[in-house]
Amino acid sequence: MMSPPSLDLVVQQAPTAARLWFELSSRARREGANDGPWPGLTIYRFTRPTPPGWEGVECLSLGVIAQAGDAVAAVGDRRLRGQLAYAVIGSHRRLDCRILEASPHQPILGFVLEIDPQLVRSVWSSMRGRAVSVRPPDDDDDECLISTLDDELLNAVSRFLGSLSASGDRRVLTPLHVQEMVYRILQGEQRMRLLRLAAHQTEGSPVAAAVDYVAANLAEPLTVKILAKQVCLSPSAFSRVFRETTGHSPYQYVKETRLERARQLLDEGRPGVADVSRSVGYTSVSHFIKAFRSRFGATPGDYAIVGRFPGPSDVGSAW
Repeated sequence: MMSPPSLDLVVQQAPTAARLWFELSSRARREGANDGPWPGLTIYRFTRPTPPGWEGVECLSLGVIAQAGDAVAAVGDRRLRGQLAYAVIGSHRRLDCRILEASPHQPILGFVLEIDPQLVRSVWSSMRGRAVSVRPPDDDDDECLISTLDDELLNAVSRFLGSLSASGDRRVLTPLHVQEMVYRILQGEQRMRLLRLAAHQTEGSPVAAAVDYVAANLAEPLTVKILAKQVCLSPSAFSRVFRETTGHSPYQYVKETRLERARQLLDEGRPGVADVSRSVGYTSVSHFIKAFRSRFGATPGDYAIVGRFPGPSDVGSAW
């Protein structure tokens, strides 16, 4: 078992950075790649100059690197020393990362986490309140862009790693923290890169096309038959592939998306429950009020006044 890095190296960092360091260090016991306790997560430890094991990335992924002291890594033409940084990596793209200087007491730690491109598109649609067209990747997206972990993303990454210890936390909290990391990246300088790479990976996917159609047409009827027609599938085939891909039926997804959009409209100060109801596709105001209260624990009117949910139901879902 590897000896932990010097405590002096850790206490010099901010508390959240120290937490990130300890989480990575405790889970990366072996040199090189270590399987993480979450699908698509690989955690790395390097204590000597060596090519890393993550240069071949098969899926859209988030890469995070943490360096102690004078440890040095090179990503493309950029040298990193003692930094906390991240990169958005496209599917079937090569990450040109080399470990130049590292030791058991000054290691380089990091992880690569596969990101569901449909989650990216869903979060972005929720942020914008509608579907947004994004141009496909270009040659510039083959070059790996390195960004410094800002405080918001650093906190989200630390919470994600911290939630992996307990099985209950992994079931409930970890998916929310993955969603939060995607949200924070979409607020930063790698926003368009993440969107373009996600769009490329989901190109031709009937589920991705249906998700975009839903986001752009919430006020219109959205039956399984209508959605299936948009992607040229039979209703039964569409329902099956949608559930297999997302874990939700089309009806559940549409309902959840409408209610989340209604919450956003209320947050933005949209006046009138009836107006919000029509804007998200409910023809019956009473049905809308009942569904909103069942989902969030408060009527739309109460939420608009109070501005928050009264109970533990204020826990969103990735959908």
